[in-house]
Amino acid sequence: MKKNIKHFFLLTALAAGSIHMINRFVEMTAEMKNILKSENGNYYDWKNGKIYYSKRGHGSPLLLIHELNPISSSYEWCRVIKKLEKNHTVYAIDLLGCGRSDKPYLTYTNYLYVQLITDFIHNIIKEKPDVITTGRSVSFAVLAQNMDHDLMKKIIAVNPPALSEFEHTPNKLSAVKKILLELPILGTFLYNIKTYEKNIAEELHNVYFYKPQLVSSKMLDAYYESAHLGKSHGRYLLASMEGHYTDNGITHALQSMETPFYIIESRNLKNAVSIVDSYIKKNPQTETTYLSNAALTPQLEIPEKLLGVLGMFLEQS
Repeated sequence: MKKNIKHFFLLTALAAGSIHMINRFVEMTAEMKNILKSENGNYYDWKNGKIYYSKRGHGSPLLLIHELNPISSSYEWCRVIKKLEKNHTVYAIDLLGCGRSDKPYLTYTNYLYVQLITDFIHNIIKEKPDVITTGRSVSFAVLAQNMDHDLMKKIIAVNPPALSEFEHTPNKLSAVKKILLELPILGTFLYNIKTYEKNIAEELHNVYFYKPQLVSSKMLDAYYESAHLGKSHGRYLLASMEGHYTDNGITHALQSMETPFYIIESRNLKNAVSIVDSYIKKNPQTETTYLSNAALTPQLEIPEKLLGVLGMFLEQS
């Protein structure tokens, strides 16, 4: 009996050691190409961690906020920043838990990002910017503006999800997912499986891009690197997302919002028209337009078309 117990603990230790070595290998290989160079930007020393951001160009301030996902970063805007900076002072941030920003061990909530955006605008930009968001990030931009009506000039949402996507609340199953992902060795291993290079490639091909052949190896490397910078601590954000702590309904904020609100939706996304209609129903002043031949990230897939629409919306007073 004692011998069996001894063998069990020995095998457990060997398995844990092997998993740890695999985790370290993934982290090392993901960072080797150093595509997300931090020396090209600055850091905002925020109360919950250092926030990486770049500042480029001259003119009215413009804040770019990428999709809320640990594989994402401000790299998403690399194909449109050069054109935008001709008429704007462009700020592009890596959200807490993403890219080159810190990835602390804490519960990431929607309100945490509301605070981050609010503080960043007050302390770094120091004047009212236009704000462009992608995907789920529209939620904390809208909620931040709802809390401080003088925070932003306008919000442009690129491919916001259905309003129902923000209505989830934590439950027993989501709590278990969060606990598992936060475990030191096993959680990192589970996270590394989900954010393995092949799986990220599939997500880019099937969700982020309408034409998967446009996904370059550099793009894939950038997303892979973003997911694993900081010893794969992006798993803490993923854990909170799986636990539904980053969800918060925005219907009430949309209904009362007087700030100009624009939606750019990719027609090739599932239920694109019904999603846009649901926003208009809550805020009839919402202005919308559709783009073809793109999925979640038109800023990478059809940057020139997106820039044309952004220019039209940004010029409106």
